[in-house]
Amino acid sequence: MKIVDAKVVVTSPGRNFVTLKLTTDEGLTGLGDATLNGRELAVVSYLADHVVPLLTGLDPHRVEGTWQSLYRGAYWRRGPVTMAAIAAVDVALWDIKAKAAGLPLYQLLGGASRERIGTYGHANGRDIPELLDSVRARLAEGYPAVRIQSGIPGLKAVYGVSDTDESGAPVLHQQARPLVEDWDTAAYLRHVPAVFEAVRAEFGPELPLLHDSHHRLTPVQAARLGKDLEPFRPFWLEDCTPAENQEALRLVRRSTTTPLAVGEVFNTVYDYQALITEQLIDYVRSAVTHFGGVTPLRKLFDFAAQYQIKSAIHGPEDISPVGMAAAVHLDLAVHNFGIQEFSGHTPLTDEVFRHAYTFTDGHLHPGEAPGIGVELDEELAAAHPYAPAYLPVNRLHDGTVHDW
Repeated sequence: MKIVDAKVVVTSPGRNFVTLKLTTDEGLTGLGDATLNGRELAVVSYLADHVVPLLTGLDPHRVEGTWQSLYRGAYWRRGPVTMAAIAAVDVALWDIKAKAAGLPLYQLLGGASRERIGTYGHANGRDIPELLDSVRARLAEGYPAVRIQSGIPGLKAVYGVSDTDESGAPVLHQQARPLVEDWDTAAYLRHVPAVFEAVRAEFGPELPLLHDSHHRLTPVQAARLGKDLEPFRPFWLEDCTPAENQEALRLVRRSTTTPLAVGEVFNTVYDYQALITEQLIDYVRSAVTHFGGVTPLRKLFDFAAQYQIKSAIHGPEDISPVGMAAAVHLDLAVHNFGIQEFSGHTPLTDEVFRHAYTFTDGHLHPGEAPGIGVELDEELAAAHPYAPAYLPVNRLHDGTVHDW
């Protein structure tokens, strides 16, 4: 079997998605997600101009060899653009390989380690009463765990919390020009424990509650927040401080027993080495789409398992159903699965990317379709072209870009 065609499809059925489609001489096709939120076209160029010309004529069954060639052969390694492009190739090859075997991908990864995959949903509100309503909505949808994010008194807009315009319509965080949001660390640190206290008072001690600090704290501030939240037993505190400085997590770990989740901006195992070997975190958060695909992420999870650290694959709306499907197959197979983030997609996105995975009673399952179980409607995709969209920038009250 040989790859005879490779093309990059860009579509925006609500959000921008970049998809690689490979076709073999036996008529099998494979899809891979190459979406990099806010920098999508950089990956499009990387794929179309530099990677696609290398793929025709290759044996699609040689997944590991192709991965190593793309990673090591370019000389310039790592980085989100490179790893998103490699991820698209890797997942597309696994998709073809599993289709050729007539099996869902998880069977090629060792088979199922569980019957279904637990998820958490996002609850947010501009104030605590609105947040409590959002938690009720997530519970009504069946989610067994909930991430809670709240507006902060005195701040106009906070990332992770829906805002509305003058007409009352929701304001998307992704816009044609970067949305400027306020930030005040002291106000945030005062407010978050009160948020947890209110949610616990309303919903009791058993509901798993998660919270994301979005990298905005120093190690000392993160340690203090972790300590302050201990009475409320969070499921985890996510991205409490920028973990590129791996040593920073030592201070946080020494100061609190609140579980820590890190890694959605990480691209390779090297970003995790000290965090895993020193057991400074409890969950690894990288996405299939941004970590180079199924091949390296499975290796990362096996590495983490030696230190009792669990998986928690990043799963926002800007990971396409192709990337989500690959994640769900991996979730079902690995032994040290922790939890899966799942926000779902717009109905139109689900039409463009018809998928076999299902969400029932707060749990996912990849389905039994051969491959990853996703088919791309190229005609519908073409009807929704790319639209420029940027993530917001947060600034302090004096206008300084908040750089933590």
